[in-house]
Amino acid sequence: MASTSILGNSVLRREDDALLRGEGLYVSNRKLDDPLHLFFVRSTVARARITELDVSEAKSMPGVFDVWTFADLNADPLAPNPPFFPAETARPLLADGVVRFVGEPIAMILARSIYRAADAAETVIVDYDFEEAVVEMAAAADGDPIFEGIDSNAVFALPADHEPDFGACEVVVEQEIVNQRVAPAPIEPRTASAEVIEGRLHFYASAQGTHPAKDSIMALLDLPAEKVRTIVADVGGGFGAKGGNSPEELLVALVAHRLDRPVAWEETRSENLTNMGHGRAQIQTVKIGGDREGNITAYRLGVLQDSGAYPGIGGVLPIFTQMMLSATYSCRNVGFDSTSVVTNTTPVGAYRGAGRPEATAAFERAIDLFANELDLDPVKVRRKNLLTSEAFPYETPTGRTYDSGDYIAALDMLIAEADYEGLRAEQARRRNANDPKLMGIGVACYVEITAPMGGKDYGEVRLNDDGSILAVTGSTPYGQGHLTAWAQVISERTGVPMDRIEVRFGDTDIVPEGGITGGSRSAQLAGSAMSNASNQLVEAARKLAADQLEAAVDDVIFDTATGMFHVVGTPAVSVDWQSVAGAAASAELEMTFISDLESQDPTFPFGSHLAVVEVDSETGHVTLERIVAVDDAGTLLNPMLAEGQVHGGLAQGASQALFEEVLFDADGNPLTTNFMDYAIPSATELPSFERHIMTTPTHLNELGAKGIGESGTIGSTPAVHNAVIDAVSHLGVRHIDMPCTPQKVWQAIRG
Repeated sequence: MASTSILGNSVLRREDDALLRGEGLYVSNRKLDDPLHLFFVRSTVARARITELDVSEAKSMPGVFDVWTFADLNADPLAPNPPFFPAETARPLLADGVVRFVGEPIAMILARSIYRAADAAETVIVDYDFEEAVVEMAAAADGDPIFEGIDSNAVFALPADHEPDFGACEVVVEQEIVNQRVAPAPIEPRTASAEVIEGRLHFYASAQGTHPAKDSIMALLDLPAEKVRTIVADVGGGFGAKGGNSPEELLVALVAHRLDRPVAWEETRSENLTNMGHGRAQIQTVKIGGDREGNITAYRLGVLQDSGAYPGIGGVLPIFTQMMLSATYSCRNVGFDSTSVVTNTTPVGAYRGAGRPEATAAFERAIDLFANELDLDPVKVRRKNLLTSEAFPYETPTGRTYDSGDYIAALDMLIAEADYEGLRAEQARRRNANDPKLMGIGVACYVEITAPMGGKDYGEVRLNDDGSILAVTGSTPYGQGHLTAWAQVISERTGVPMDRIEVRFGDTDIVPEGGITGGSRSAQLAGSAMSNASNQLVEAARKLAADQLEAAVDDVIFDTATGMFHVVGTPAVSVDWQSVAGAAASAELEMTFISDLESQDPTFPFGSHLAVVEVDSETGHVTLERIVAVDDAGTLLNPMLAEGQVHGGLAQGASQALFEEVLFDADGNPLTTNFMDYAIPSATELPSFERHIMTTPTHLNELGAKGIGESGTIGSTPAVHNAVIDAVSHLGVRHIDMPCTPQKVWQAIRG
């Protein structure tokens, strides 16, 4: 039986057939029996006390079942997460008499159609006693606390444990950099539904993990595990922001459980842009110093982090920024401090990279500032300071150990493939000719930490009676192609063709444990778990095959190319998987194996990206002409899947540099509530990406794999950002904050 797949091949995604046929199972596709539809009355002000909340007319509207406010819930606020945030900052499921950001849910309409619910929401009367909103991070730290019982809006800090010495530096450059707030904007907004079946709550989520959502529901409703089932099927994008346990989603579960009837909720695009956790939101102060030859000898980064109205993951993003402080460079004289503040804005959460892209953006921007001050080529400055391949494994000044890498080779490949010297020559030609179409070239080197918290993922492999394989994974895919990749891993280990391997996920009745799929953890944790469980299956099968071959186990070998067991030297007499399955059934043996693999060590993919832009000096308009990317994520399980991940990352990274920014006015009103005001790119704004692959396997797992889900985002943002500034640097422009919109670029040129 020949294998139909070899690990490392570009195998088409098996997930796509149903999606292309319109047979995907998203939450909104599920048919519930006469569900109640939820619609939330949301705050229209950023900070106020509610003096009146009149829902009487809404309750009498046609089709309305009921209207609930905080008083109707009888539910505790969501405990601060992480738990070291002040208890006073706990978030209520519905506003408890105080609103802290525009969009915060105040009341909940329960109606027999979403249209009736929306109409009823218009009749709810809310009167406010207004208070001055705290919107800007810089003002928040010293401003009036937005929570009673705490002394300051600063809710978390990482004080400097080392102050780098700049005394010996011949050149020192400082710059404040805004790493702006962005919205994840998945194609499928947040949505959830729930129903009670035979006394058990079934919760259907568009989420990045089933068990975290289940755990939150159990805690909220005080239910035992056997009374809650969480199911995730198809998900239309997550990017770190879909935990499945937002207040709105938890209220779906609460209403279904309390009323014992089906409930559904789906937010609008405007609700999504103003309520789903935002990302980034840092003000960075970089200081970099060195000698006149371009050697970097000191670096410092200070971070002011916006947590939004309720601190959560957003408040601890600086932990991950600090983790990757020294980036790809050899300078050890580094320092870091951060302060996270709460403001009257949408809460900030995880977004593709979650704190790590911010570290790369700061250092890569600082290097260009440093090179410009010295009038040196920024690529040569990078190459001079990159860690060498002999340095690995390398312990960073912040205590992380980079497993493997060749950063100089990645940069050298990049400049060769992009024809860097030719690009600089063309740039010089345009400048000498006073061409109004200015050319900019930006480079960024990056290293990323994947599976930063270590741990494990659930992996189970079961031999069916007919010799096919059923696998169960704790990972929750939402576009990555896990079902294809894990089948490839199993096929590689067992020789069973992919079309005889079924991979299941996303149901807590099937998957006994699992975490959030995020942090680019899946290949090295879930993929390795599948490999480990498959190896256990092969070893158990070898013993059964030895009995059938009447040979000692040590004399039996397994040929993965054919999927056959045979005695050494006599391949003509062999045993296949169906025979093994039959022998197991006769002996009443359960051929199910669960991975016991656990990793405490993250991996560190790396690469170099180059961007070429054209800037119209008369209008400030920026056109992204090229992105060249060299990425190394160790052994690629499926290069086509990896390419898809990088393509999406490059698009999101470039978009932050050029287009995306969540904005509020001085009163905390959101100004970017739809795709007319919040700019995301279409294919017409992006070039065809030029990708080149390096492979430096890690020794930390048997697959040699590192994560790749966030790499594209991390390298592309500073590359494009640097390219725009490079285009106008000869005019005296030193820095432009992202996004590099035509208005900002034009003002910088005129300034």
